[in-house]
Amino acid sequence: MNVLAVERASKHFGSLVAVQDVSLSVEPGELRAVIGPNGAGKTTFFNLISGFFRPTAGTIAFEGRDITALPAHRRVSAGIARTFQITEIFPELTVFENVRISAETAAGFRLRPWISPADKAQVRQHVEQTLELTGLRSKAHRLAGELAHGDQRTTEIAIALALRPRLLLLDEPTAGMGDQETDETMQLIHRLHRENNFTIVLIEHDMRVVFDLADRITVLDRGRLLAEGTPQQIASNEAVQAAYLGSAS
Repeated sequence: MNVLAVERASKHFGSLVAVQDVSLSVEPGELRAVIGPNGAGKTTFFNLISGFFRPTAGTIAFEGRDITALPAHRRVSAGIARTFQITEIFPELTVFENVRISAETAAGFRLRPWISPADKAQVRQHVEQTLELTGLRSKAHRLAGELAHGDQRTTEIAIALALRPRLLLLDEPTAGMGDQETDETMQLIHRLHRENNFTIVLIEHDMRVVFDLADRITVLDRGRLLAEGTPQQIASNEAVQAAYLGSAS
């Protein structure tokens, strides 16, 4: 069974067609990249998957369940977590506190006025495991707003991971990074995918990141599906080269 199955999804904003008849299926443990020129509809497509927008037409299923009408917060509870193109963290809180909020939400403690010592210990263990996984343990007690850009992006990934997702959506995870930060983020995503078997869908402009990490690539152009295939197939696709890769070189 596919983790994610999008069938002929469309999103119209009045006369503006942002996404038109796009289908996508993602298998368990797969890393799928979504690429395309600016304005291709990539983030709108992510917003359809994560529930921020409801499609004008089409359906979205997660682990065989139709979630087309499910709001965003219910999709998080169902097992979908995402990061954003603009980093979304709590800058006035420490890294540990940022991740703890997600861990408490995942454990169902978010609205509880009091958490037992045993539950607190369970949350702390999950936070520490997440910080270890993302390489943030040494920065756990620093204010998130004081971190370098790359560490802030990693903190956002840690926040998403603390929700215990079965589908992780990453919206331009290396945006604004230098070469070293990009390499470190690539290594993290590689570990999550190859060593921890996370199912990941990411939007990315850096073609080195895409071709090094992705199992399969989906290419959007002007809101429509232009091509889909392995990195080798996409690299040799003349329509993709004309619409995207060639213009980026």
